[in-house]
Amino acid sequence: MPEAWDAAEAYAASISKAVLQRGLTAQEVEFIKVRASQINGCAFCLDLHCRQARHAGIPQQKLDLLQAWRETDVFSEREAAVLMVAEAATKMPLTEDSQADLAAARNVLGEEVFVAAEWVAVTINAFNRISILSGHPVRPRDAAGKLTH
Repeated sequence: MPEAWDAAEAYAASISKAVLQRGLTAQEVEFIKVRASQINGCAFCLDLHCRQARHAGIPQQKLDLLQAWRETDVFSEREAAVLMVAEAATKMPLTEDSQADLAAARNVLGEEVFVAAEWVAVTINAFNRISILSGHPVRPRDAAGKLTH
């Protein structure tokens, strides 16, 4: 359904613009997208958003440690807060722990940035589902990120 894909892309572009205007950084957006894609097991979105995360300036070490972010001190308080939102929005239904994470994230981020993070998480979860159900393939890339065939 090309018209549905076009509408989804327009929606995502609108969300991207709105969340940046509300104070979420490009790096924080990519942290949310990569973490949700890890949880959902969406290879296509992981491939795309890990590249975009590096382009946004996220150090490789943080991408390498992202799945175990709670076990390290390399993430800032704001980064941890957006990761809490990503996880709570991806792992439904909400548990007591995820509700506590959301309350903590709201305190760190403030209402406007917190809501922006929620919208990013909801959006990437929708795209993860589209990509997984559609079987979007991951194409091989070289060390520079260029497609190899």
